[in-house]
Amino acid sequence: MGEGIRVPLGETGLSIFPLMLGAAEFGWSIDQHTSSAILDRYVEFGGNAVHTADGFSGGRSEHIIGQWLRARGLRDRISLGVRIGSHADNPGLGSVNLVRAVEGSLTRLAVDCIDVVYLDATLDSSSVLEDTLATVEWLRDAGKIRSVGAFRFPAERLVEARILASAGYPRIEVVDEPYNLVRRRGFEGDLRLVAGAQNLAVTPSHALEHGFLSGQHRSKSAAVGVRGEQMKGNLNRRGIRVLRVLDRVAAELSVPVAAVSIAWLLAQRTVVAPIVNAFAPQHVEELMQGAGVSLLRSQVAELTRAGD
Repeated sequence: MGEGIRVPLGETGLSIFPLMLGAAEFGWSIDQHTSSAILDRYVEFGGNAVHTADGFSGGRSEHIIGQWLRARGLRDRISLGVRIGSHADNPGLGSVNLVRAVEGSLTRLAVDCIDVVYLDATLDSSSVLEDTLATVEWLRDAGKIRSVGAFRFPAERLVEARILASAGYPRIEVVDEPYNLVRRRGFEGDLRLVAGAQNLAVTPSHALEHGFLSGQHRSKSAAVGVRGEQMKGNLNRRGIRVLRVLDRVAAELSVPVAAVSIAWLLAQRTVVAPIVNAFAPQHVEELMQGAGVSLLRSQVAELTRAGD
């Protein structure tokens, strides 16, 4: 199994491959066997960072990863990121539910400790941050988690978290916000400024916008199902313009379109490792090529302009 590139994940002390393998499809559209094959390929190409959530397939995604880690004996070599707060049994970030949710994830993953717990604010914007971080401190002191990330935290909540950190509470060090060439508004602005000012590591999810930015889906007739509906929303003048520039840059560099989309993200300040979902083992290599692609400044600018 190969050793890949490693970059520091902000100030967590973790060193990871600059692309996290997302497990959103595990146990939903992908079975145990295919999921394991995807994980095997990712590690074979030098990957070492896996991302899941307690709400993915009702916990089935975590269960699949746990079985794979145990079967391969790789726990010590994999950096495990888990988004907590969306499981139906323990939703939100209230103290009691947060402890129960982390315990549930540890059980399903069959591990003693989670490397990065991403606090998911999607269902919970009302919990008192001070209470949440006090609970995180207890979980960390108990050896159940190593470091803290945030998902869908607005900029002002990250500022509040940093003020609390200066008073001794655990520090948020990683941020996940959906971000890509066609989904720009949520991250570009206050969130990016705060991430830069606080030296946060950004690990953006939806890096390929449900597969649209891999260039695989170019007609509304080819877009079917739930993902198809999401794709159709991007098959407009702006989306087609982005695909055209992606095609040109991919041809110039002789790499897949998906690799260029990922390389554009990695060229953005504060972005450390996009979270990317794979649907089949043969897709893993083209995704991981993105970590080795160096775009010219003019190519980055052209891609950015196309998505404006």
